[in-house]
Amino acid sequence: MKNGNGNAHLIPIVEDILSIDPGMRFAAIIDLKGNISEAIMKEGKTSLKTQREEEHFCKQVALRRKMRKQFDKSLGPVNYVHIEREKVTQIVVYPKRKTVYVTIESDIDIKRKLEIVELIKKKTIRL
Repeated sequence: MKNGNGNAHLIPIVEDILSIDPGMRFAAIIDLKGNISEAIMKEGKTSLKTQREEEHFCKQVALRRKMRKQFDKSLGPVNYVHIEREKVTQIVVYPKRKTVYVTIESDIDIKRKLEIVELIKKKTIRL
């Protein structure tokens, strides 16, 4: 599944993120308003959400980013967001002008998940 609005330059970044680990499922780059700039579901994986649910979730990710920003002065900026669910792990990283949202198989070791977060941050530092 590919999705985008003329942001072809983002495709290699999303593909690079998905290649980090075999357990990667989905990767999206989202603008600050919550619109999906580019998203790819890894080949052989099936989405656990409909496209409409995915788009709604991405809007919510952008809204949560704005809400978290209110606490940057007192708590410091958010490093990343890590959500463990029964069926999937969700990771959100905040580069300067975009938001990166990925899903990972939930059975991956926590240390490996943290390594994945650091690799995503390195690959998206210029976004």
